[in-house]
Amino acid sequence: MDPMVCVEIGDDKKYTSMKESTNCPYYNEYFVFDFHVPPDVMFDKILKVSVIHSKNLLRSGTLVGSFKMDVGTVYFQPEHQFYHKWALLSDPDDITAGGKGYVKCDIAVVAKGDTIKTPHKANESDEDDIEGNLLLPEGVPAERQWARYYLKIYKAEGLPRMNTSIMANVKKAFIGENKDLVDPYVQVLFAGQKGKTSVQKSCYEPIWNEQIVFTEMFPPLCKRMKIQIRDSDKVNDVAIGTHFLDLKKISNDGDKGFLPTLGPAWVNMYGSTRTYTLMDEYQELNEGLGEGVSFRARLLISLGVEILDPSSPDIMTSTEVQVEGVPKISEVEEFFLFGSFLEATMIDRKIGDKPINFEVTIGICIFANDGAIQPKTTGKKGGGDEEETELIHNSRKKSRKRDWHDAFIQMSQDFATFNQKKSGFSLFIHRNYFHLPYFERKPCIYIKSLWQDQRRRLYNANIIDNIADKLEDGLNDVHEIIKTEKTYPERRLRGVLEDQFISLANKDQNHSGKTKLDRERLKLCLSESIGQQAKVMRSQVKKSTVRDKLKLAQNFLLKLRFLVDEPQHSVPDIFIWMLTNGKRVAYARVPSKDILYSSVDEEKGKDCGKVKTIFLRIPGKKGFGPAGWTVQSKIEIYLWLGLNRQRKDYLSGLPNGFEENKLSKGPGLPCSPPISLTYMMKQIFQLRVHMYQARSLFAADSTGLSDPFARVFFSTQTQVTEVSGCTLCPTWDQLLVFENVELFGEACELRDDPPIIVIELYDQDTVGKADFMGRTFAKPVVKMADEHYGPPRFPPQLEYYQIYRGNGAAGEMLAAFELLQIGPNGKADLPPIDGPTDMDRGPILPVPLGIRPVLSKYRIEVLFWGLRDLKRVNLAQVDRPRVDIECAGKGVQSALIPNYKKNPNFSTLVKWFEVDLPENELLHPPLNIRVVDCRAFGRFTLVGNTAVTTLRKFIYRGADKQDEDKDGKGKKKKKKGEEPEEEELDESMLDWWSKYFASIETLTEVEINNYMCSKVYPKELESEFDNFEDWLHTFNLFRGKGGDDDDQSMTDEDRVVGKFKGSLCVYKVSDDLPREVSFDSNLGMFQNIPSNDPINVLVRIYVIRVNLHPADINGKADPYVAIRLGKTEIKDKENYISKQLNPLFGKSFDVEATFPMDSTLTVSIYDWDLVGTDDLIGETKVDLENRFYSKHRATCGISCNYAIHGYNVWRDPLKPTQILAKLCKDGKLDGPHYGPGGRVKVENRTEEHLALSALRHWEDIPRAGYKLVPEHVETRPLLHPDKPGIEQGRIEMWVDMFPKGMTAPGPALDISPRKPKKFELRVIVWNTDEVVLEDDDIFTGEKSSDIFVRGWLKGQQEDKQDTDVHYHSITGEGNFNWRFVYPFDYLLAEEKIVISKKESMFAWDETEYKIPPRLNLQVWDADHFSADDFLGAIELDLNRFPRGAKTAKQCTIEMVTNEAEMPMVSIFKQKRIKGWWPFVARNEEDEFELTGKVEAELHLLTGEEAERNPAGEGRNEPEPLEKPKYEKIPCLFFLVNWTYDCLYKIKVMKKTKLYPYPLWCPNHILVFDWFG
Repeated sequence: MDPMVCVEIGDDKKYTSMKESTNCPYYNEYFVFDFHVPPDVMFDKILKVSVIHSKNLLRSGTLVGSFKMDVGTVYFQPEHQFYHKWALLSDPDDITAGGKGYVKCDIAVVAKGDTIKTPHKANESDEDDIEGNLLLPEGVPAERQWARYYLKIYKAEGLPRMNTSIMANVKKAFIGENKDLVDPYVQVLFAGQKGKTSVQKSCYEPIWNEQIVFTEMFPPLCKRMKIQIRDSDKVNDVAIGTHFLDLKKISNDGDKGFLPTLGPAWVNMYGSTRTYTLMDEYQELNEGLGEGVSFRARLLISLGVEILDPSSPDIMTSTEVQVEGVPKISEVEEFFLFGSFLEATMIDRKIGDKPINFEVTIGICIFANDGAIQPKTTGKKGGGDEEETELIHNSRKKSRKRDWHDAFIQMSQDFATFNQKKSGFSLFIHRNYFHLPYFERKPCIYIKSLWQDQRRRLYNANIIDNIADKLEDGLNDVHEIIKTEKTYPERRLRGVLEDQFISLANKDQNHSGKTKLDRERLKLCLSESIGQQAKVMRSQVKKSTVRDKLKLAQNFLLKLRFLVDEPQHSVPDIFIWMLTNGKRVAYARVPSKDILYSSVDEEKGKDCGKVKTIFLRIPGKKGFGPAGWTVQSKIEIYLWLGLNRQRKDYLSGLPNGFEENKLSKGPGLPCSPPISLTYMMKQIFQLRVHMYQARSLFAADSTGLSDPFARVFFSTQTQVTEVSGCTLCPTWDQLLVFENVELFGEACELRDDPPIIVIELYDQDTVGKADFMGRTFAKPVVKMADEHYGPPRFPPQLEYYQIYRGNGAAGEMLAAFELLQIGPNGKADLPPIDGPTDMDRGPILPVPLGIRPVLSKYRIEVLFWGLRDLKRVNLAQVDRPRVDIECAGKGVQSALIPNYKKNPNFSTLVKWFEVDLPENELLHPPLNIRVVDCRAFGRFTLVGNTAVTTLRKFIYRGADKQDEDKDGKGKKKKKKGEEPEEEELDESMLDWWSKYFASIETLTEVEINNYMCSKVYPKELESEFDNFEDWLHTFNLFRGKGGDDDDQSMTDEDRVVGKFKGSLCVYKVSDDLPREVSFDSNLGMFQNIPSNDPINVLVRIYVIRVNLHPADINGKADPYVAIRLGKTEIKDKENYISKQLNPLFGKSFDVEATFPMDSTLTVSIYDWDLVGTDDLIGETKVDLENRFYSKHRATCGISCNYAIHGYNVWRDPLKPTQILAKLCKDGKLDGPHYGPGGRVKVENRTEEHLALSALRHWEDIPRAGYKLVPEHVETRPLLHPDKPGIEQGRIEMWVDMFPKGMTAPGPALDISPRKPKKFELRVIVWNTDEVVLEDDDIFTGEKSSDIFVRGWLKGQQEDKQDTDVHYHSITGEGNFNWRFVYPFDYLLAEEKIVISKKESMFAWDETEYKIPPRLNLQVWDADHFSADDFLGAIELDLNRFPRGAKTAKQCTIEMVTNEAEMPMVSIFKQKRIKGWWPFVARNEEDEFELTGKVEAELHLLTGEEAERNPAGEGRNEPEPLEKPKYEKIPCLFFLVNWTYDCLYKIKVMKKTKLYPYPLWCPNHILVFDWFG
């Protein structure tokens, strides 16, 4: 066949090239698909890999088979990828045929910031185990079966009005027809298939009673089914609502698992508002993108899965068939929703001067507090009998149904308190927020509605949710204990896991509505045995395993959260809307399970019968950007939802001390809920807010700084701190006192659950309004009037509160909050405010002494090394920069750099200052670093700034108190026995690539011991050695406004304007600091650091190979290397590699540089173009300076072995003994000493080997030891400036650096790529046996075949060679004595044949391919006037194939089907092999069957050997082979048979009116010649 592969993601398709005449094609092609979509949309896209036979421009080709999975499955794999896996192809139109073949591929999904690790594989033999390397997620069985997915769609309710047709409105106006203007149908998408129901014309409550059937493999690799109700329209169908059905949530793959099942059950759909507008700005919500802001509809569905028997006929794919009527589900109950608005504050100033009212909806039941209720339809209704169905359809038409309608919604007439005009508003300080003046009178709402009673589903979810909440709180405590390095985290973890138990709501008497999924989920929760798992984990928690068990507990928590989400819906969620002038402004969504009432506490919703603080937000996309981060309104609301018959206690959770205000009712009417509450009891409090400091705030100004201040909101009051100018780490040290705070309810309730405090941070601007920077929440510590103000609760301790800006973290705030009740004696009973006596800040109160941290005197020493990569400021270059350091109001300035361009280092290295810092290290303030440019006339321009948020890692701890092994010589002497015996290796066979391939475990040409290997790091060297910041740190300097997650205009990388290099040392000031004799007071704690004077260095860059993304339209690239260091730029454009994505460069580049001016090395990969400029594919940047000065010695890696010549030569100018002596001197160790016993075979290298052995274990030396950089290769990501955060490939390289003042290094290592070696494979086909007989003799009926053998090397199909034909074999035996000759180029280390050829006649140059060495042999039956018949084949991997059998009888099909147990040989080791091998072909059952045997001899020669001993093809000279000696057959017998054959063929040809008589005569003579 002629196969090509099509890769399809969504609507994008890409094709490989077509390979001719092969069933085992080799592609090695690479595709990249770029998407800019939300993650949910991306993960639902279907990835489809298809193999197509014989596609060209004129025809579409035949589908062989395909493989499908969703993108999310790939992304959630380890490392976000499948690597070297086999995808099983299947044909959905022919599911009885089984697998159609396999495609080996790599698939990776990369989001911004992700890195893809490419694991090195030892060899291809492991990957050739197809069944063990299938492209399937872990846990999915290898043998998947076909299944039918039956989705039954019964009916929908509560559809909104969709007035999409203008003509329909015109018709209604003129003719008076009052038809529903919606034509709904249901569309289902699953695994790339689409199914639809019929369209129900003009119907708001359609009944379909249809099912959609999908045929797909099980388990499916597509996790979600998208169910969408759409409105049919002639112009454009629009979505009404969307629901995603996650198959994982409705099935279980465990031992006691179950197939996906659902319902019959309602699913609720949410989306845009129900009010129709011509241009719906929230239409994307109806498509399932984002959180719905209103109820749209609900759909009654069920799902079942049937595993298919492939042998059964009549398999259908997506189709619709009618099913039986609507099933009977649970009985309908009347639910009662009650709410009371206790407070509405923080109303945005834009809307605060307009009339405001709130709307509460549950389903389509609406309670608008302006006194008008307009239900779109009746309340929700269930049940399957005809009377109820009729009732639903006719409930709008006649008043005879009005009594049932009124049971849903009770109206209230008195809502004056809701409809406030501007004059009724209170104005907040700074004119920022308004609040509604509810004061003592709290308005109420209530709704009655009918729903199926499926409360047990929500009860079970609440039980598990409560357990998960407790577990999460406990695990957060354990995290905090570990983070703050407190003792005994294992005890707390044991305590957290102690009381995890579950008792699900299984006592329901009503079993009518229980679905199969309800029963299975109940079993699942019980079988998961939450308490048992927790008990097992608890018993395994030890001090040493606490971190591992914490991860297990986190996974356990995720499992619980997964069980909480109930896939079968019941009561829909509640929506609260704020309206101004009738326009919807902001909303909040409250899950119905959270406020559902139960008499059992574990089953009750966590917010049921409680006062809940809700922040209303802007709907749709606007609510996620910066515009949506400001609060539209904060409401304190009390909500209760339960059955109407349970409502006697619905007010019990409200703060006590109120009176109910009810509508006056006539005699005999039932009592209604209150329309408002009047509070008679209130408490007076004083709130003290202790605002100390904040750190790592958002940069809101173009300078990269902010002018932050904080607004604190509590109840209806607000206060602000002072503005702290030009900082991201303000210290306010301010006490804010809120006087006479009125809170309603009993004192004890307020003590246990006080209202929350909202703190918002803003950036003060000279012009315009302040910019929002972030928000956080806090609860105060409450002190009642009769409590003592003292430990342990008072005074409160300062705590860090995480500040959030949108969904992202935006800093931390250090503060404390206390709420103090004012008793009968007034403020006289309140504790006094003890402020520091030494500060005078006027009316601003500082944080009191008992709360502010205890301070001690610290000294901060600053190492000023230099500045790097400073960008222009206001188009002017930085010329005379200076660094200012500030911490807690004190600071120090660096020396001025007189000429930044000439020398960017500082002349004075160390300066210090003393400052008062908290003794608690966690409370240390940040340290601010600012760089200013000193310009003429005393002007200073801010260049950039940064903040060191935590000083803990810079605190000086003193020398470790441990026993020191001063000389460490014991370590050094132990290694002498490990010396390698190099002489045993044949070094003539080895080169640098031998070592490289041995290091990545792919070398097969020769085994190399560990002493010959170098370390290959899968990532940057910096990540292994902590960025080489052992004493010299790099601080990025920022300028410009910060970027947000939703606003990609400015990322942190774009804001970097330079780097400050230096370090810090923080220690308490005391007299007992250790001082050594050689202590230099000018350097402080930074003793023994090198000079920062300019130094000349030779930088040698080795580039080995690159893995790239495609750059050209053909899916390939023409890459070359470019090096830039300082002003030196090298472009190796002439040596580009044509059409390669994995080029092997093997090049070294020498560049001379001067540190510090030339300290950043840039290695770029460009794509060569014939016309136009070359395109940058990606680049990587290396900071050479930190490497050069690091104690880890990153200048030149320490080899595993010491050699003075050869591929493993010692590269460092210093010998191991010199390096060891220097390290001992720097570490103040005595030594090194070499003992007399450490002799090895080569006398003059004894000490070098011993020294090297010690260097390789230097990190084991006590006190002075640390890890030294070994000889290595690092793998660095290639990035493109236009695609920040997304890798464009990876480069393998390393860098050596040699100071020019020292001994000159030797020449660069030769790492040029190995040239492929020329080989010649000679294959002699001697005989065949037992070949299947294809032809029938017309006269004798005997079977026969005209046998010939065809052979070629994979990738060289154009060099196919055939034997001659052995005519008329009646036994399957054939004799040939025929030689095939295949010259080829081969890379021994990579085990690949190298082929260079032009891709097409228009190609500019040849492309190099690397293909596994595989010999294909086929046996054919020759036909003269029709295509030859294929009989069988065998493919031999020349590196690993079964040894040939000695005789034809011993040759069996097991040699192919059971390869693993056969003795294997390699032609590259054996050189010459002769034997019998089987030919096989697949039968109709797709199983291998034996179709013949071939006796062949394989002989491998090198190119030189082949030239010395040439041999001809076939039986030609030189070294001709003898003609086969055929068995003597009587001439007459053969002639008769031959004549019959001829006559038969002539007769057939006469029928077709073709008369090629002359063709037969020469053959007649030829036969006599053969046997004559």
